[in-house]
Amino acid sequence: MNSVAKDLARLKSHELAQAIRQGDISALEATEASIARIEHTDGAVNAFTGKSFQRALREAAAVDALRSRGEVLAPLAGVPYAVKNLFDIEGEVTLAGSQVNRSHAPAAHDAFLVSRLQSAGAVLMGSLNMDEYAYGFTTENTHYGPTHNPHDLSRIAGGSSGGSGAAVAAGQVGVSLGSDTNGSIRVPASLCGVWGLKPTFGRLSRRGSYPFVHSIDHLGAFADSVNSLAMVYDALQSPDPLDPGCHALSVQAVGDLAPGIDGLRIGVLGGYFQDNASPAAREVVSIAAHALGATDLVEWPDAALGRAAAFIITSAEGGSLHLDDLRTRADDFEPLSVDRFIAGALTPAHWYVRAQRFRRIYRDRVNALFQHWDVLLAPATPVSATRIGAEWIEINGTQHPARASMGLLTQPISFAGCPVVAAPLWPDGTQGMPIGVQLIAAPWREDLALRAAHALQAAGVAHLKPVDL
Repeated sequence: MNSVAKDLARLKSHELAQAIRQGDISALEATEASIARIEHTDGAVNAFTGKSFQRALREAAAVDALRSRGEVLAPLAGVPYAVKNLFDIEGEVTLAGSQVNRSHAPAAHDAFLVSRLQSAGAVLMGSLNMDEYAYGFTTENTHYGPTHNPHDLSRIAGGSSGGSGAAVAAGQVGVSLGSDTNGSIRVPASLCGVWGLKPTFGRLSRRGSYPFVHSIDHLGAFADSVNSLAMVYDALQSPDPLDPGCHALSVQAVGDLAPGIDGLRIGVLGGYFQDNASPAAREVVSIAAHALGATDLVEWPDAALGRAAAFIITSAEGGSLHLDDLRTRADDFEPLSVDRFIAGALTPAHWYVRAQRFRRIYRDRVNALFQHWDVLLAPATPVSATRIGAEWIEINGTQHPARASMGLLTQPISFAGCPVVAAPLWPDGTQGMPIGVQLIAAPWREDLALRAAHALQAAGVAHLKPVDL
């Protein structure tokens, strides 16, 4: 990869967008730099399952044509991005990490959020690896191979949006889209050392994305800085009358993030969120809390019960969705997911009903916290990235199954539907590997979580580290 491409690949997306608007860089140059970086690194990382380079070059040329005519460019004009392969891309088969879906027809239209980014001028580079049907936290996909963590290629990238986190960490793109049901944005963001946003449940349209658990699925973004993340979040927002799960709230434009945290009431989650965190994970929360002036410990109500109920709903809805294929094509599922889907399909109906009833009570109890606090801090993962193939992780002397337990600290949050920013920190004792911190706000207050995250970035506490692959 030439030096010009390497220099462009290291620009943050919000900086790149400004440079393109000012005419310092063309969209074509930015796209060619992204292509070069992908081609140079993806043999090692395995983030991409599909490359849309011809489309990207056409989109970049259209941006440059607009600029040459003196027209005002859209906010993300010329910025390369990629999407988890459960988002529809016109003319491509939506794999959702599976072999079964290979026999499906190509998508007739782009997913709603892909269309939103295209309207904002962003340039689509391709689709990204994931756990099969989003059921996992490691992206050790047996159909398309594991995605490797760019900071240590022997380690996992997290999941289920592992390709989305790894692509940003590797500098292949500065922005990517993922999904988060039980932690599938926050876990890869934590393990890959990038920024991630899981918005409020119902904030963004899910139309044109392959479902996992309809009643819990969220869509969101990864980025190389908080500024880039806020810029993408603004572009993604729009009520969608064709998606009944998309809340018809007015758009909450974040724009330029307000400096500082004056007036923000920030607490630190204790109890469950400390008991299930390694010393390194507790350290990142301590660092973030010190930077934000947070000292008070806060108890999240019924966290373990929330996680248990989320598991019941996840397995039941996921198993039901794939029941016909499980009956006729079970051998086409990967071994890591087929047994869990079958078990989920056999979940007693009254378990599911009770879990959903508890969820309503649980959300009320959680939302009551935000009468007293604006942002709450917790680790995003209990440990840093494990080695590919590891079966167990140790947390405070206790062994836990690795593939299920990376979501220990994220599941109770997404079950309540709260917006969360995952911020990348770099604790001691993890061989240079990151662990993220969750910044959790009340429903519909993504702006507060982003504001606190911006303060961590401004203090130099949370940041992305470039890798040399």
